[in-house]
Amino acid sequence: MVELTRELGLSLTLRQADLLESQWQQQQQQQHWHGQLPVLVLNRCWLRLAVVPLETLTTVLPPDSTAAAPELVRFRTLRQQGVESVLAESLCWQEFGQQACQQALQRYWQAQDDGRHGWTLADYLAFLATYRGLFERPGDRPLPLLVLARGRPRESHQLHWMAGRGNA
Repeated sequence: MVELTRELGLSLTLRQADLLESQWQQQQQQQHWHGQLPVLVLNRCWLRLAVVPLETLTTVLPPDSTAAAPELVRFRTLRQQGVESVLAESLCWQEFGQQACQQALQRYWQAQDDGRHGWTLADYLAFLATYRGLFERPGDRPLPLLVLARGRPRESHQLHWMAGRGNA
C-alpha cells in the first residue's frame, strides 16, 4: 500500500502507512455495512492522517448543498425545458418569493467563493453509493482515502480507493 501512495504522489510517514494498513485490515474483517466504517482523511498541510467514521464524515467535512436549494433547482429545470432565463427567474420569484431566490443565489455564490473544494452534496452521495457498492461486493474491499485540497483556489479534494498489498 505504501507503493500505491507513492504512485499517487502522496508522502506518508511510516506511522501513517501503518495506520492505513491497519485500517484496511480491520475493514476487511467487517461483516456488514454500517456507520462506523472508516474513511481516511489526509490533511497534507498539517501532515495529518485521520480516521473518520463514515457516520461523522459530514460533520468533519460538510458537503456544499447550496446548489440543491429548491429555488435554484427549479430555475435550472425551467431553463432545461427551454424557458428563457428572465421568464424562469420571474416564475421562480412567483413560486418562492424574490427574497428567497436571491438568498439562495447569494448562499450559492458565497459557497463558491469560500471554496468547498468541489465537495458537493452530489459528490458526497456518489461517494456513499460507491463505498457501499465496493464494500458489498465479494473479495477485498478498497478503503477510501480523501486527500484534502490545500488552500489554493479551484483545487479539489481528491478521493482515492486504497487496496491492500499495493493493489488499486
